Amino acid sequence: MCGIFFSLSQSGSVSPNEETCCLLRNRGPDSFQAHSLQHDAHADQADARGSLCLTFVSTVLSMRGDHLVSQPLVDTATQSVLCWNGDAWKIAGEPIQGNDTEVIFNLLLQATKPSSESSPPSDTVQSVADVISSISGPFAFVFYDAVNSRLFFSRDCLGRRSLLQGCDKRGSLKICSLCDGTSTTHFEEVLTDGMHMIDLTQSVLQDTPEATTGANVTFNLETIQTIPWNNSDSPAGHNLRNPIPPMNMSTPDGEPPQLSVESLSVSNLEQKLRQSLALRIQNVRAPPGATAEGDVKVAVLFSGGLDCTLLARISHELLPHDETIDLLNVAFENPRVAAAAGKEAKAVSVYENCPDRITGRAAFAELQTVCPDRNWRFVAIDIPYVETVAHRDTVKRLMRPHNTEMDLSIACALYFASRGQGVAFDSRPTHPEPLAYTTPSRVLLSGLGADELFAGYARHGMAFARSGFEGLIEEIHLDVRRLGKRNLGRDNRVIAHWGREARFPFLDEEFVAWVSQMPVWEKCGFGVPGSVEETSLESGLDSEKKALRLVALMLGMNQVAREKKRAIQFGSRTAKMEKGKVKGTDALS
Repeated sequence: MCGIFFSLSQSGSVSPNEETCCLLRNRGPDSFQAHSLQHDAHADQADARGSLCLTFVSTVLSMRGDHLVSQPLVDTATQSVLCWNGDAWKIAGEPIQGNDTEVIFNLLLQATKPSSESSPPSDTVQSVADVISSISGPFAFVFYDAVNSRLFFSRDCLGRRSLLQGCDKRGSLKICSLCDGTSTTHFEEVLTDGMHMIDLTQSVLQDTPEATTGANVTFNLETIQTIPWNNSDSPAGHNLRNPIPPMNMSTPDGEPPQLSVESLSVSNLEQKLRQSLALRIQNVRAPPGATAEGDVKVAVLFSGGLDCTLLARISHELLPHDETIDLLNVAFENPRVAAAAGKEAKAVSVYENCPDRITGRAAFAELQTVCPDRNWRFVAIDIPYVETVAHRDTVKRLMRPHNTEMDLSIACALYFASRGQGVAFDSRPTHPEPLAYTTPSRVLLSGLGADELFAGYARHGMAFARSGFEGLIEEIHLDVRRLGKRNLGRDNRVIAHWGREARFPFLDEEFVAWVSQMPVWEKCGFGVPGSVEETSLESGLDSEKKALRLVALMLGMNQVAREKKRAIQFGSRTAKMEKGKVKGTDALS
């Protein structure tokens, strides 16, 4: 995980404030560098007010290749600059060997190099778009093409990395992995509708009344152009090739076929998920301070639910058997829940009584039974109410510009879970008592995306009951279309605070594309009569995410296959900690 800061100003170099620098260092503890340059306006330009100052700051969490690559990357020949925060797993369908930042920078330099006298001038904007289109993996970046005086910035189409933009009170444009400044500074998520470009040969400034902004000149946000993602082969104008094809909208002709563990689609699903997971957990560099081959390199954000446990189970097939896998399970002291439970609850730990702790312990036991030759480490992360309160302002700071009660509840759970600090319970304990422990892993697996792709929410069932397969398909289609607009940016800012990187196997572009083209009856079990015999292992499976439930059964996880969907804020008990009528959509004071 890396941290990015960029500013464009007429009033000299504008750097991030001290607090933002500290937060960026937390995201990328391995390197911190800054680079500034001047762009001088020419007299014949539309706006020749003088020079503009471009400031780039990058921090690096080094995860790829065999050496640290500090950023920003600067090309000495052209003065082009790249700040990159991402994991490019493939370029044009081919896995990347070595450091992905260096590979992408070289491709961008090739795309923007000036044409020779013997060759026709190239469309460098489309060439940059073609490079970005070829990347498979999560990313956010800022790239300055010094040859053509253009600035490009973007997030991937699914929005898996954070990037914010806004103008400060002095009119300078800022693009950053997190908000720079106080809550009054205007920042918004960079949209995932395409790649954004600023042509510095054109007018980018506008006069503004000094009483309003504190400056006579401010950056004009309307000068930002967007090169959109497009599914068409040959649309007019510049475009990015959308890796997610249109969804399969077909409905079954009559009663759909019964899904079972023997279904070819279920077997194919397991293989596709395995491929996505392998890219994200194999060949992970040992974390700093690792002393042995068996040290932990991969941890799972672990509620004991279907999605995360399935990732843990398949990870067992892909990692060396002497490598421990950490299962990070968080539970909170919720004074409102404790008060409602009364005296009879005092004999039971408030943490062990949390729904996610109960399912987490059960799934941990099932993993030990099914995969006895693996050391699984269950990390019980207990958060007292006083500690939640002590960190609340930090969580609010990280999740900006999000600002609702629900945002805070979810962000708190992810913040403390990704810290990875608790008490360790090993499958193969080497001590008589569990020990205090903090995971060294920099890679955290998350099951996010499974509910959207496989109809895992209660509203999917309601859509089917209301409008049949047409209603169900439209609800799933809506979820897939808005994945990039959801809350992955917020989650990224909170998790990365601990110098760790969340990876989302269910949100691999190739996996999402493949699932999107599956017919709906191969994803879930709605509309199929309950014809399975009660003695069968497949009996009693919920319709939501049925295909994934069958994969779990196929891998021996009989109990996990039957787990119900539960929102993280309710499972960990971060929701509604204080008394009073509060809605999740209420803005924080």
